[in-house]
Amino acid sequence: MQRILMPQTYFLSSRCCLLPLRGAPMERLLVCLGEILFDFLPIERDQEPNSFRLQPGGGPFNVAVGLARLGQPTAFVGKVGADYFGRRLRRSVRAEGIDDRWLRSAAAPTTLAFVAIEDGEPVFSFYGAGAADTLLEADELPAEFFERTGLFHFGGISLLHGTTPAAALAAAEGLRGRALVSLDINVRPLLISDEAAYRATVQRAIAACDLLKLSVADVAWLAPGVNPNDYALAQLAQGPTLIALTQGDAGVSSLRYLNGQLERLEQPSFKVEVADTVGAGDAFTAGLLDALANHAIFERTALATMPTADLRAALRQGAATAALTCTRPGADPPKRAELYHLRL
Repeated sequence: MQRILMPQTYFLSSRCCLLPLRGAPMERLLVCLGEILFDFLPIERDQEPNSFRLQPGGGPFNVAVGLARLGQPTAFVGKVGADYFGRRLRRSVRAEGIDDRWLRSAAAPTTLAFVAIEDGEPVFSFYGAGAADTLLEADELPAEFFERTGLFHFGGISLLHGTTPAAALAAAEGLRGRALVSLDINVRPLLISDEAAYRATVQRAIAACDLLKLSVADVAWLAPGVNPNDYALAQLAQGPTLIALTQGDAGVSSLRYLNGQLERLEQPSFKVEVADTVGAGDAFTAGLLDALANHAIFERTALATMPTADLRAALRQGAATAALTCTRPGADPPKRAELYHLRL
């Protein structure tokens, strides 16, 4: 697959994972912003587990890991607690090769999420009131962030609590027209305390994004009783250029207008032996965004005019990335060599 990003030379820093050598050409980063936490995943594969293992998680962080493992220059924006879990998360960020120059620490706890598997689906219990990842401030986004970002991704959980929603919207709205802006709504009903306010915030985020990723579960909460495809089509008029609607075993469909005509593509899911589906949606997003970056899709016009064959291949890569993630417990996205093996 063709690489379109300029070659870059790096040195290691105690402050960040990757910094460019002075005088080297600037490389556009794929940047994810939002929640970063520890998932406590069940060790026993029964309905009432008693033992758990720790795994770094959070939707935007999972996407960042997926992009980094596929070889993309990736950075993460957010906050971790100044506690054991926060220090361990930062080590995990660096271990994945993700640039952490915009990952700050706060005198607040780190969010924890316990995961149980019920009827084959993950059920999350979050413990994050007043947590560090809700405390990102808009004025903590430096000019360098807006200058270096070629593709920006954020999620709906980041729009829920604290000051992070304002920071996420400031980033998305500030980058629109300068970078490709991607949003995964990822509704978590149990975390929503003010439905009206959250719906308004989500709609503002949709208006700011170029690529909107939705699941049928998201639509069931956002628009009860509405056909998911009808809802997705309606959102095209609100701002996004492309909408990807994930439908579990049924695969994914995409909607956009190409040369003034509605284009709908369908990508079936890959058939694999499923361990669980934790992180599958994030893995799909990472695979899709990687493919877009490799085609130099860094703004909305390029996305709107991307050849159909290339978009179809990008959706296929997203589906393949999600399928491989489902073959092992937890959000554990594949590296590129694994991806090619499945796609062949």
